[in-house]
Amino acid sequence: MNKTSVPSIDSIDRQWYLVDAENQTLGRLATEVASVLRGKNKASFTPHLDTGDFVIVVNADKIRVSGKKPQQKLYRRHSGRPGGMKVETFEHLQERLPERIVEKAIKGMLPHNALGRQLFRKLKVYKGTEHPHAAQQPKTLQLDPAASAQ
Repeated sequence: MNKTSVPSIDSIDRQWYLVDAENQTLGRLATEVASVLRGKNKASFTPHLDTGDFVIVVNADKIRVSGKKPQQKLYRRHSGRPGGMKVETFEHLQERLPERIVEKAIKGMLPHNALGRQLFRKLKVYKGTEHPHAAQQPKTLQLDPAASAQ
């Protein structure tokens, strides 16, 4: 009988990756980043363990969406108080907090449990090209250009 090996926490090698979101399609970028955060790009992937890597996303303010989504896509948040629903379009949120758009798209593609919250903490999103993680020596993660050009 074959036994499934479960990697120990010490044996997991975590890398840092840098993703440039300039002219990338939001959903296609989010799926790739979520996959790296979960560790699905590794042979040691285990669904119930955090085997993923750290991801830094820069140029979040230059992300693209197709069609009429800039005017029609809505982002909602609620203060918890009666009548506390706030609704914002993609365009307005991109001017105000472009990092939140990318974070929300990626967070929705992670597991909705404690593991997903732990994985989300390994995501760093920045509006411009500057980031404070140069000491980690992040590798550039190339996304499929043909997929984002559509």
